[in-house]
Amino acid sequence: MGWETTRERLRAVRSDLAAAIPVNAAQLPAAGLLWWIWNTSQDRYDSGYDGAWGIFCLLVFAPLLLPVLGLLLSAVLTLPAVVLARPMTRRSGGPEWACRTVAAAVVAVGWGAVATVLWHRPFVTTASVLTALGLLPALGIAYVRTRSWSGWGLWWRSALACAVLFALALGGGLAASLSGPVPPYEPPRPTGAQLTGTWRGDDGTGLRLERAGRAEARELPVEPTDRDPATGGHRDYVVCAGSGIWKPDAGALRTLDRADG
Repeated sequence: MGWETTRERLRAVRSDLAAAIPVNAAQLPAAGLLWWIWNTSQDRYDSGYDGAWGIFCLLVFAPLLLPVLGLLLSAVLTLPAVVLARPMTRRSGGPEWACRTVAAAVVAVGWGAVATVLWHRPFVTTASVLTALGLLPALGIAYVRTRSWSGWGLWWRSALACAVLFALALGGGLAASLSGPVPPYEPPRPTGAQLTGTWRGDDGTGLRLERAGRAEARELPVEPTDRDPATGGHRDYVVCAGSGIWKPDAGALRTLDRADG
């Protein structure tokens, strides 16, 4: 009887996993779009990215990545929440959807704590995002499992739901950007601690800023000379090197690439 019980549980886990993957895959493009809209207003110093290139890669590789990412989320968020919700439902006697909601939040809080300890991510934000990602699949697979859909039928419904969620996320994100909940982008304002370190330009320019206020520079352009016809009319610059003192000045180093910190 123990072996039969184990087989039934494994069969239930496989069934939950098969139902969870398309549900997770359906919500990921919308979640990624909302993240991108928010991130455009939260760009942090020395963490730039090419938004257009990222969107292009997403459109090209999304059909291949979504099942894999759906499997990953199902394994780390959905299945633990479903397994946890079953004894909660039996013991509490409450509605299944409420137990699944609580279980999804508990699993998200657990992973949020792990991310905070290992990668120093903000706990409240991480736990909230993971809860939002885990809630729909935890509730959705209970509905999906009651339907006699084939694998193909489940996936084309997932694609349809994906398009609807993406459209809603796009409309909601644009409305939030225009009405104020998502703040407009502002250039980064690095602190003095973020400015300290060695900075290098593409042309070999180097600038080292120390916490004590001392600065050392090499090959910094000082003033332009006359245009040189031999170089196609490009303006040459006189460069200098030396040491001195410095203090934070907003926008002074935005054109340089940080080499170390």
